Amino acid sequence: KGGDMLKLFHGSIVRIAEPQILQPTRTLDYGAGFYTTTSRQQAEQWVRRKLTAEQPSGYINIYETDLERLREACRVLWFDRPTEEWLDFVMANRTDRHFAHGFDAVYGPVANDKVYTAFALYESGVFDKRELIRELRTYKLIDQLLFHTERSLQFLRFTDCDPISL
Repeated sequence: KGGDMLKLFHGSIVRIAEPQILQPTRTLDYGAGFYTTTSRQQAEQWVRRKLTAEQPSGYINIYETDLERLREACRVLWFDRPTEEWLDFVMANRTDRHFAHGFDAVYGPVANDKVYTAFALYESGVFDKRELIRELRTYKLIDQLLFHTERSLQFLRFTDCDPISL
């Protein structure tokens, strides 16, 4: 039994046929793990930000996952849109390097540059939680699916990669 395959992308300066859970050097929205998105454009933008004269090329790594099987076999936290729970979760991950959650995978909106500005207004007290959520819901947010554990990575299959260069 299985569902439809979901196509996912990960931008990197290297080809990643075997994704791994890496400890980040900074705090991230959903904690440590392997981040993917359904947006090819988002993955490409990520690669392009990393390209330099010394590192003129990178890759959009392409994967697929059977979401139904992932959700049956793993503990998945799912946010369809910004909510107070999502905000609390992202803030906990961002502000506490030792914050630990018990999920194998987490899906939800990316807190991109526009979102960071709104977050800063929230953190400085200009927005309260409800105002921040209302503001974020006006944005067209890109999604991300974090594979947080080795168990969840078993449901991510590398299919291809496309080279990107300056």
